Amino acid sequence: MNLYQYRGSLLSFRNAFLLLLMGTSVGIVGFMIVEGYNLREAIYMTIITLSTVGFQEVRPLSPSGQIFATLLILLNLGIFAYGISVVTGYIVRGELFKKFHLNMIENKIAKLDQHIIVCGYGRYGRQVVDHLLHHSIPFVLIERDEEKIKQIQSSEEKILYIEGDATNDENLLAAKLKSAKALISALPEDTDNLFTVISARQMNPSINIISRCATKRTERKLKQAGANHVIMPDSIGGFYMASLISSPGAVEFFSLISKEFESDIGFEEMSYDNMPAQCQDQTIRQLRIRKNTGANIIGLREPSGNFIVNPEPDSKLAPGSSFIVLGTNKQMTKLKTYLEAFQSADGQ
Repeated sequence: MNLYQYRGSLLSFRNAFLLLLMGTSVGIVGFMIVEGYNLREAIYMTIITLSTVGFQEVRPLSPSGQIFATLLILLNLGIFAYGISVVTGYIVRGELFKKFHLNMIENKIAKLDQHIIVCGYGRYGRQVVDHLLHHSIPFVLIERDEEKIKQIQSSEEKILYIEGDATNDENLLAAKLKSAKALISALPEDTDNLFTVISARQMNPSINIISRCATKRTERKLKQAGANHVIMPDSIGGFYMASLISSPGAVEFFSLISKEFESDIGFEEMSYDNMPAQCQDQTIRQLRIRKNTGANIIGLREPSGNFIVNPEPDSKLAPGSSFIVLGTNKQMTKLKTYLEAFQSADGQ
């Protein structure tokens, strides 16, 4: 059930309730006018008339009252039939469970802030989702394919999702685009990625947008539309295959460290803002990360966005910059502990 079907079911349920309330109100007012009943008597007569339980009347009806009661029963036969069909549909089709399930998801999404929005659960979208789950990064998935939604629902992982079209502004807003940290558009069609990027950039000018594309021409348009990064998986694959001829060992090494679920090696980015205060504005030599953790700083991202490979020991971490660190999982854990020790020392 997608967002529109869910709201349609709620609308049907609400309409049935309103019709029943209207029929009851007509009966109460009618008996008070036609028979001169007080409010208590009118309510009693309306209930036994509509429910057809056959209890004794307050007093014998006049000819006008009999005609009104007959019309009231005929009017409400249709209302009751519609109401029963709606309630039965909720129970038989599992709509009631779906309602609670979607309510729970909407409540969890409403609490998110600085999260990631993933559009598409195809081949590349699955890899993105697996990575985010592995690193416990909060995210919302938008997918319109019913079969893929069933896969998400049957997954052991508790994935927050919205069933719908990512190119639709309403679905992006439902995923809390305005408070999201980044959006990854991994839809299979370039046109869908383009529309998603345009909408996302207009609704959140500061969000970091990453999109996949299939052609070089679309890559340029996606960047013009507002994408910060555009990835061409086929182009990357071709580059890797060609590089296996000229530099097979290097490619195999990078292929190994890119498989985060199979390799014990990984990357981390240490930004200036996330470093303990006493580590900021210090050089690589002063930080002594390799000596204390075994991890290696292999790159420096300058505030301008330029990268320096294998920065010099006297390179300094300045505002807006970050270090790229390479190491094993054990070394990365040790690095985190090492930096937390700096933080604790700073707080004492």
